Amino acid sequence: SSVSQRHVLLGFYFLRNQKNRTPNIFSRLSHMFECVNQAAVHEELEDESRRLCDVRPFLPVLRLVTRNCGRAERLLDSKIGVLIGKGLHELDAINDQEVKDFRSKMFRLSEERMQKVQMMTCTEWLQACFSPQLEPPAGPAAPEGLNDRPADLKLILLSVAQRRFRTRLFLSKMKVQRLTCCKTIKKDPLFVCVCVRKDMRTANSISFPSCLQYIRSCMQAKEPPHLTLVHASNVKVLFDKEISAIGAVVSRKSSNPPLPLPPKRRAPTVRPVVRECARFPFLRCGDIFYSTSVQVRAGLFHGTELLCKPAVSSESSGRSDHTWNNSTLEFDLSVCDLPRMTRLCFAIYAVMDKVKKQKSTKNLHTNKYQTIPWVNTMVFDYKGQLKTGDIILHCWSSFPDELEEMLNPIGTIQTNPYTENATALHIHFPEYMSHSVVFPPFDKILEKAAETKFNIELKEIMERDPLSQLCENEKDLIWTLRHDCKDYFPQSLPKLLLSVKWSKHEDMAQLQALLQVWPKLSPRDALELLDFNYPDQYVRKYAVGCLRDMSEEELSQYLLQLVQVLRYEPYYDCALTHFLLERAQGNRKIGHFLFWHLRAEIHMPAVLVQFALILEAYCRGTLSKLKSVNELIKLGTIKNARSKTKEAMLTKEAMMTCLRQSGYSETLSDLHSPLNPNILLSGINVEKCRYMDSKMKPLWIVYNNKLLGGDTLGIIFKNGDDLRQDMLTLQILRLMDLLWKEANLDLRIVPYGCLATGDRSGLIEVVSSADTIANIQLTSSNVAAAAAFNKDALLNWLKERNSGDALERAIEEFTLSCAGYCVATYVLGIGDRHSDNIMVRSTGQLFHIDFGHILGNFKSKFGIKRERVPFILTHDFIHVIQEGKTGYTEKFASFRQYCEAAYLVLRKNGNLFITLFALMLTAGLPELTSVKDIQYLKDSLALGKTDEDALKQFRQKFDEALRESWTTKVNWMAHNVAKDNRS
Repeated sequence: SSVSQRHVLLGFYFLRNQKNRTPNIFSRLSHMFECVNQAAVHEELEDESRRLCDVRPFLPVLRLVTRNCGRAERLLDSKIGVLIGKGLHELDAINDQEVKDFRSKMFRLSEERMQKVQMMTCTEWLQACFSPQLEPPAGPAAPEGLNDRPADLKLILLSVAQRRFRTRLFLSKMKVQRLTCCKTIKKDPLFVCVCVRKDMRTANSISFPSCLQYIRSCMQAKEPPHLTLVHASNVKVLFDKEISAIGAVVSRKSSNPPLPLPPKRRAPTVRPVVRECARFPFLRCGDIFYSTSVQVRAGLFHGTELLCKPAVSSESSGRSDHTWNNSTLEFDLSVCDLPRMTRLCFAIYAVMDKVKKQKSTKNLHTNKYQTIPWVNTMVFDYKGQLKTGDIILHCWSSFPDELEEMLNPIGTIQTNPYTENATALHIHFPEYMSHSVVFPPFDKILEKAAETKFNIELKEIMERDPLSQLCENEKDLIWTLRHDCKDYFPQSLPKLLLSVKWSKHEDMAQLQALLQVWPKLSPRDALELLDFNYPDQYVRKYAVGCLRDMSEEELSQYLLQLVQVLRYEPYYDCALTHFLLERAQGNRKIGHFLFWHLRAEIHMPAVLVQFALILEAYCRGTLSKLKSVNELIKLGTIKNARSKTKEAMLTKEAMMTCLRQSGYSETLSDLHSPLNPNILLSGINVEKCRYMDSKMKPLWIVYNNKLLGGDTLGIIFKNGDDLRQDMLTLQILRLMDLLWKEANLDLRIVPYGCLATGDRSGLIEVVSSADTIANIQLTSSNVAAAAAFNKDALLNWLKERNSGDALERAIEEFTLSCAGYCVATYVLGIGDRHSDNIMVRSTGQLFHIDFGHILGNFKSKFGIKRERVPFILTHDFIHVIQEGKTGYTEKFASFRQYCEAAYLVLRKNGNLFITLFALMLTAGLPELTSVKDIQYLKDSLALGKTDEDALKQFRQKFDEALRESWTTKVNWMAHNVAKDNRS
């Protein structure tokens, strides 16, 4: 261990029974150790295999305590707590009935799932855990030229013995490849798995299906697929271990007393119509440190729609505590018209007594009312019961600008957990009846819809631009012709929802009835319904139902957004949570990335409890995931190694000395890569590890990968940078690549792996055999200032690494990838494109890295934008595309056609891109905070124009990028000089 354990003092406090002194005090079944951790919380060390350097006690003292329940149960809870980064005792201490009910329900569901796994055979378990990724039988035809150069097939054998092994590889519409291995193996059954995809097939006479996605993608990319043999006995061992672990948990659960039933709720008699207006008397507001008058503003919202005029309290004077006696906020809205997902939003203002005269009325308004805290709460609780009684809301101090009525409906409904420094708002929900008021069940809503009859003559409706704003007359027309929308324009459901008057329960009932017969939307169209603008629980349940048609690959593509929209769910137990848990527990890849997306944001107070509950439910339902506890600790070890070395001296020697210590070398070896759970990272190649030349000094870690035939694999660990914006940009690049391939346009995009793993920390995949434009230019010139203007440098670099037909293929790869990234960087408004942020592989593929500036947020100095071109297209690139020839050739004309075709494909899917960015608005990304940021995307795609006008606009941008490319060369020159001076 890296922590010297001989200096740890163990303080034992023996607890003895008064009647009978315990004879075996060191029994592991009756006692365990406890310590105070770094968070100043008592932590029970149930898992005694953990090292002290991983536990990191606050003081070098351990206490021996008596176990209060079974060892298996405590061990499981301890592992889950370490894995999710929050002790389960903290969840136990939350005095919230919704939290208790959700955990109890998830507990039962996880037990049911484990019982189903217990009943599986080994083959069924194998199919469930490693389901093959197959393409549809009628997939797209193989691209031209695929048969010209079939890739070599590498078959890596992990076990070698006595029998000659022969296998055949079949690929549809491709040449039959025959491979004979000269090794001999035993006559035991084997399994073949693709090590990058973990698709498994029996290998008695191995025959690969023609539609295996991984094999097809490798052949299309002209890259060799890497396969490995896994002995059947090893698979059986994995199966037996999981069944054994499940058996231990299920058996100890059955031995425990049954869970207490939830408290019985008195069945209320709900009046069909409660015409009384909604009102909320105030008690007091504490901890406002202003010697001014204070007002409270409140509004009822459904999504972002304000249901009625906001209510404002009278002014209250005081220094710290403010009290409103007999003061009631009353809203012009009947209780019966409150939608199920109504949220009550508060904002507190200090009203200044003296206001300086301002020339602008806007400035006058801004200075008069100084916003202090805000807080939101739901009007109905998670059981659908209208809230009553006293409630204390601890406010948030941050406040976004330019909000309607100065309220924050899109903000969290969770109260601030840091209560000591938060303003406390005490309110009282009145009782409207002698019994509870409960939102009517679904069948009652349908009965209400049947009571209302519309005898309106239907008229034809024209399809509208999905991104256009609707005026009131258009909303009325859409609502009137809602049945036509269902029959002829089912994808217009979001517009119909925005046309509903949610403050009228009759209209709401009509919508719910219509939703039952609405055609199912495609998953891509249904994503929009999970936006904050559509909070209705039945609408969101309908959207989740549409998402169930997603394949595993498609779900992985949109998982980042699906995790973010969990923030919009006001209650823990919702359809989206169930859907994600169900798919995560059924597919290891989905579960892996769901875990990390949740785990990376669990430090945020607004989602801490919600994400912790989901993580706990996932871990309980997937016991095999608990093996990743040690890997999680290993990632933390990397972070500790990074910080300790920084304190000493940021030198490569100090870092290598640290990594060679047994504590680090052991923990950082033989773990599955968080970037791709199907890749095994074996041992660290310490000599090749280094610190990178950037502000935060990221750690470049190089692994020896035995599954890739001795090849090395690099991972960059960043500590201090928020990688979530890079994750979003790379996700959109993958989607663009997918859409282009669906249109038979493969532009050779390189969306490398990137994963945020914690608070301002994460991992980035190193693309092999690649170098930056800056390094390529600097190695070709002795003068840094002149290097940027050497247009032959890039072409010569490719010629050194390719010759003959290989050079021709490399130039084609460069042409396609350059076209793809020109269009992608223009559409996404990616900035800071200096020569160290553009790389080229030895195979010719060009790709961009480091996406710290997107959506047109270009860097500037002294008020002047550094980048004055729509995208990077220098004469260096044109020189490579034209194979060194002068004048515009047919090669350049083809390149331009690639760009235009790629741009039109993205335009057709513009609504999808808008939706994906809109779903990330509350993620807290630095350059995606409001709808105005997404406006850049609408403008770059020219969504309000025809294809002809849009293509004309793009051609103008293309010519501008080529004409003004000299400004890019000047920027690159300055960057090269600065880089040369640093070195």
